[in-house]
Amino acid sequence: GSIFRNLTENAIAYSGGKNIGITLLENNERYCKIRFEDDGCGVEEKQLPRLFERFYRVDKGRSRRMGGTGLGLAIVKHAVQFHGGTIIASNRKEGGLQFEFTLNKI
Repeated sequence: GSIFRNLTENAIAYSGGKNIGITLLENNERYCKIRFEDDGCGVEEKQLPRLFERFYRVDKGRSRRMGGTGLGLAIVKHAVQFHGGTIIASNRKEGGLQFEFTLNKI
């Protein structure tokens, strides 16, 4: 629950986009792989690896005004790792940000 809630809140607060998509990429006995994407502004490539750091902010001023804690994506990464998975952030060719993550079932 916290994974999807935090990804959604992050997209609403910062992406500037209108649409969010969730796609089940793979689903087998061992794990499922999910893509969560938005059609917003994306982030600079150099910022992608830092998105999951606690309190890291892409836009310091806007983040504070929006009232975010800076913990949302750190919580997402922790929850994914708790389920034995991995998560990667990247920019979409069409614009916006996407997160692909796996969740282990066993």
